[in-house]
This record gives sequence, C-alpha cells and structure tokens, in this order.
Amino acid sequence: MTTPMEISEQKPVTETTISERNGLPPLPAVAPSPPPSLPEDKFLVSVEVCLKASSTARTQDVCSAVERMLEKRSMSYIDGPIPVPLDEPFLLENVHRICICDTDEGIKNHRILLFWQVKPLVHVFQLSDEGPCEEVSGDGQLASFNEWILPAKEFDGLWESLIYESGLKQRLLRYAASALLFTEKGVDPFLVSWNRIVLLHGPPGTGKTSLCKALAQKLSIRFNSRYPQCQLIEVNAHSLFSKWFSESGKLVAKLFQKIQEMVEEENNLVFVLIDEVESLAAARKAALSGSEPSDSIRVVNALLTQMDKLKSSPNVIVLTTSNITAAIDIAFVDRADIKAYVGPPTLEARYEILRSCVQELIRSGIVANHQDYDLKLPNFSTLREKLGTADVQEAQTWPLLLYKQLLEAAESCEGLSGRSLRKLPFLAHASLSSPGSCDPTNFLCTMIDTARREHSELLGS
Repeated sequence: MTTPMEISEQKPVTETTISERNGLPPLPAVAPSPPPSLPEDKFLVSVEVCLKASSTARTQDVCSAVERMLEKRSMSYIDGPIPVPLDEPFLLENVHRICICDTDEGIKNHRILLFWQVKPLVHVFQLSDEGPCEEVSGDGQLASFNEWILPAKEFDGLWESLIYESGLKQRLLRYAASALLFTEKGVDPFLVSWNRIVLLHGPPGTGKTSLCKALAQKLSIRFNSRYPQCQLIEVNAHSLFSKWFSESGKLVAKLFQKIQEMVEEENNLVFVLIDEVESLAAARKAALSGSEPSDSIRVVNALLTQMDKLKSSPNVIVLTTSNITAAIDIAFVDRADIKAYVGPPTLEARYEILRSCVQELIRSGIVANHQDYDLKLPNFSTLREKLGTADVQEAQTWPLLLYKQLLEAAESCEGLSGRSLRKLPFLAHASLSSPGSCDPTNFLCTMIDTARREHSELLGS
C-alpha cells in the first residue's frame, strides 16, 4: 500500500524570514514592484518642412522649432498642410510650408491620429530652382543624361499627385530605407544580397517615370540629414547608340564612369533613372538569333558590368521603367530588387484622380462652388460610407447626387490610363458651349460624356 505524500504549506522565503532565522529584527515588508510597463506603440509620422527660398536658417534650428511647436499644440494628425503659426516669428520668417505626410498608409479606415498617438519625424528641406542641367557633348552626339539637384522645385507636389493601388508608394519608400540601412550597418553583401535597383513595368501612361522622379524627390527629403546633397541623373538611352559599330558599349561605359565619379562623394545620394530600359537591356536571345544587331549585345554586357560596379557604392539607387518587360534581358531583371507592376488605375484610384482634378478646378474658380454649400468632395472610402448609410430622401439631396456623378464618371473611365484621366477635365471643359465658370453638375455630366467618348475611341483604335 502506498503511503500518501504529505504536503505541508511552506512559508515563502522573504527578507523577513531570513532576518528572523539570523536572530535579527525583521526588515519592513517591501511591496513587490510592478513589472515595467511598455510604452504605448506610436505611429511614426513624417512632417515635411519646406523652407522659403530666402531662408538662411540652420536645418537643426528649424527642426527644433517645429518639434517645439508640435509639442505645445494638441493637434490631430492627418495628411495635409499645417498652417505656420502666427505666434512663431522664427517659423514665419523661414518656413514656406509644413505638411503631414503618409499617415493613411498605416491606419485603417482613415481614422484621425491624435497628438499623443504620434511620434513626428521632422524633415527640413529647401527646393532647388536650377532646373535640369544637360550634360554637354562636344562631338555632336546627343547629351547622354540630364541632371537635377534634389529636391527640385520642378518635382514639388508630384508625389502627392500620383495615385496608385494602396501600398505601392509606401513599399518603394520602405525598400529604399532598408537598402540604405543595410549598407550603413555594414551587412555582408555576400551573405545578404541587394542591388539597389528598382524596375517599374506596365502599360504606357500609368505614371512609371513620374513615380521614379517623385520617389527620388521624396527620398532626397527623407534622407537629407544623412545625404545633404542629392542628384537625379536621367539617362538618355537614345544617345548611347552610335552609328559606328561597337562604339555603343563604350558610350555606356563612359556614361557610368561619370556617374561613378559622382557617387565617390560620400555625402552625395545619386539616383540614376533609365526610362524604357528595354532599349539598353534588350534580351540577348534576340541578338543571338540574328533578329537584333550584335552591337546590342555589347550594350547589354556593358550595362550589366556597370550595374555590378555601382553595387559597391552605398549611395546610389537605380530606378528603371519598362513598357515591355518580356523584351528585357533576364540577367537585368534578376538584378532588380523590386519588380513592381504599375497597371491601369482601379476604380478607387480613378475616383481619387478625378476628385483631385475637380477639387482643383473648384479652387481655381473654373468650376463654380455652390453658393449655399462649401463643396468638399469626399474620398472614396468616405463616399461609400455616405452612400451606404443615406436613406432614400437624403440620397436625392444635391451633394450626394453630385458625388454619385463623380463616381459614375470614374466608372466610365475603366481602361483609361492615369495620363488620360488627368486630361479628361480639360477636354470636358473644352466641350462646354460657354468657357466661363461652370456649374459643377453640368460639368460632371459633360465629363461623363467625354469619358465615354474617349473610351469608345480607345476601343476603336
């Protein structure tokens, strides 16, 4: 028979019991300290501060002043400009614009962030108005590239105007941040590989080239504390083909030698844009089969060699676009870290593009605002919510009928490129009998008709 085990209650060993055993007076009981509480997760929100052209203030001084201003104002954070406070003379003198950026990418349902949920990241920059500088060729050849000093006045606002499927722009920003971080932290490229090459592909008119330029502009702002100098080099691919046999490969090498000299400056971040990269990186299979001249093989080989050389430079990012990805050499495609498809805009993107166009025409007075109603066109998610909750009577009110017209216009534009959508309001206005300020209802009706006409002509082609 098994004897049951005796279980006795034991007093926990504490400072008091130890003292008693040693014949010492008991120590006062100490309440157990609570576990350290983790700080509440905060959203990192970029605050971009554009300085006036006349400002000579130090970046750090402006950054500190903006941070203090944000701390003492209990504000909510949502994409858009913040008025420069009138009671801040230093900011009034030096700052042209303060803008909250990219909050909606990490927040569901477009809810508004409050000040205690946010950790602002302030980026101070000044726009360059020099414009493109064309590389001069002394031998009668076309210039091999155009150069911009970033951030450039020419690209100001371009990033915000581009509307794509949710997440594409943020994906590109996060990729660039990781590529630069891995380099700065000294990650062994033989163990973890990355090339700092982006390939955007898709049909013409979807804004691939504009997105590359806007991305370079945005990154020059976001990383200006690490790289105070930034350049965008737009390669003129047509200039790299010589009428002399075997010279084209040498022209490619000569161009990239100039780029290599630019990236030798450690504080200089260089973006190389190659539009329609298939013209330089044509699939070598076609050349080997005899359908392409053998000189194109030398161009591709030279391009791949130069790309591999640039890989060792931490401060260069190559941005490429293509309308025909099947025509690109597989070795180049394999080198691209990101291969993002940029297709025709979705219904939501079409609506947002047309909304921004019509809102701008209202602001400029070309489309009349309602005298009894301050017309603010809702974004797509808010519109769906409004239409879903409206009763029959409310659905017939003037604002909702107008919103439905804008949605109908977006639905009529299926298959049109972003470039065509941006032209649509202009073509609609040109179709009006009276060119002055027009009623929004009549304008949207005309825009729907114009969209259907453009769509039918597109199909007819």
